[in-house]
Amino acid sequence: MVLNSIISSQSSSSGVFPALVLVQGNEQKSIVLNRTPFSVGRKVDKDLVIADPRVSRDHALIVLEAEGFFLIDQGSKHGTFVNGERVQRQRLERNDRLEFGARDSTYAIFNPAHGNTSNTAREFLSQISGIQISQEGTTDLEKLTLFLEAARKLNTAGVLDEILMTMLEVTLRLTRAERGYVFLKDDEGKLRLAAGRNSKGEPLLDDKTISHSALEESLRSNSEFLLTDTGSSMDLAARQSIVAYDLRTVICIPLRKRHVQAARDQQTPAPGAASSEVTGVLYVDSRFASREFSGVGHDILRAIATEAGSLIENARLVQAEEESRRYQQELTIAAGIQQRLMQVKIPEVPFATLRGKNLSCKEIGGDFFDAVITKEGLAVVLADVSGKGVSAALLASTLQGMVISQLISGTPLLEVVFAVNRFFTEKLVGEKYATVLLARLRSDGDLEYVNCGHVQPLLVCGGEVIRPSHGNVPVGLLPDATFESDHCQLHSGDRFILVTDGVTEAENAMGDFFEDSRLEAAAIKTPTLEGIFSAVSEFCAGNPLNDDCTVVELVYSTTGAQA
Repeated sequence: MVLNSIISSQSSSSGVFPALVLVQGNEQKSIVLNRTPFSVGRKVDKDLVIADPRVSRDHALIVLEAEGFFLIDQGSKHGTFVNGERVQRQRLERNDRLEFGARDSTYAIFNPAHGNTSNTAREFLSQISGIQISQEGTTDLEKLTLFLEAARKLNTAGVLDEILMTMLEVTLRLTRAERGYVFLKDDEGKLRLAAGRNSKGEPLLDDKTISHSALEESLRSNSEFLLTDTGSSMDLAARQSIVAYDLRTVICIPLRKRHVQAARDQQTPAPGAASSEVTGVLYVDSRFASREFSGVGHDILRAIATEAGSLIENARLVQAEEESRRYQQELTIAAGIQQRLMQVKIPEVPFATLRGKNLSCKEIGGDFFDAVITKEGLAVVLADVSGKGVSAALLASTLQGMVISQLISGTPLLEVVFAVNRFFTEKLVGEKYATVLLARLRSDGDLEYVNCGHVQPLLVCGGEVIRPSHGNVPVGLLPDATFESDHCQLHSGDRFILVTDGVTEAENAMGDFFEDSRLEAAAIKTPTLEGIFSAVSEFCAGNPLNDDCTVVELVYSTTGAQA
């Protein structure tokens, strides 16, 4: 059933379809309600998937009825809420707050008002609405000029739904058709309904009564399908929708990228025009026979489709740029938060000096180091979470909090490692792992350490480098893994150096790794932490890092210990 009218308070500002704005923590996402019923739940096949255990697999539906949109609970365990009240069935109004089981961090706003950009576009539409396209004396050129002027101004606004709405309204006026639809290709190359309006300006959310055979033929042939009077056509046996709904005029025009339309003035598509260059289809139909389309009328429709394809492409680029800009802003904020969380306040102890430095290859990374004074001595942790970017940074922050809190409480190193491994294997089920090196130095020089899959540390004694071979598997790989620690005795001036694999695997322009041999040579050559980073930088010679680099150095001193 095609519902040709929706309550104006729900559709007037959207121009095409109402929308949900999903808010999850600090993230927001706009979701167009372009299908009914619209399903919500934890199952991956839902239109809106909320991955929270408090959300039922089949939680709720948003359905369009004659009176408007309704939210219907599907027997969820933790309930469905509108503006804080639990509901079973509730008619939705603009700006209603919807919550599905998880009420503390995730909610959706129904059909919020657009900002100033959309209003600007609508104001312009109201101006051109007063121009009577059907009036006598209005030439085809004037009609085309009207559309192009509207297109250019809305292209400046960069609002996709307003562009689609303008295209439909102008096309319906030019063709005097009853209904118009825009279908756009999704990521899988399938056509999805993006906008629908009738000649009265009312939104259409259902495409069941259109001629899908004409739509598919137009897309398949990569040329317009034009049927001006179906009553005189003899090949309609297979076109069930045209016959069933008494459609007398059907027009389908593919929306192509501009460079594919270089030969748009020709009667046939440009040679070699690939279907992959079609971004969508403009469809109009009517139950009444329209006026005969002249050659100029055909050109105008082609021009509309050409401009529309270009405008849609531009609008998508604007949206992608805006999303990229917001993503970069969020990354900047996340990087600042992570940097503050991972700022290490170097503990001062009389028997040791600790230094550390981290370089992330992205805005945020999965390496971290930290240190804390315990009753047994100075404890240090260096970890590298698998992967890069946001997911690695999130786990690194969580891991840092776990380890430091347990070290402060005096938990033995092996128990800390067991707890971390249990967390990774139970929560992440093998999706992520981390290499971790924990060390605790006592005032008498006894150093206990646990190496879980990490790069072997360096023990620099005078002019000699020793690489302790002790090691365990990384945490998070095996739920039943066993771990062991080892001990070594430090003497005054000995340096215990810990690095992540971003150091040894740093590459130069030729694809060579920095490797252990260069690391050992740098550790002997320079007594400073900065010397190792300088050696890495000199080796890379401007080639960007492909992984996070962290170096931590622990220097033991008997002078302070005796004092």
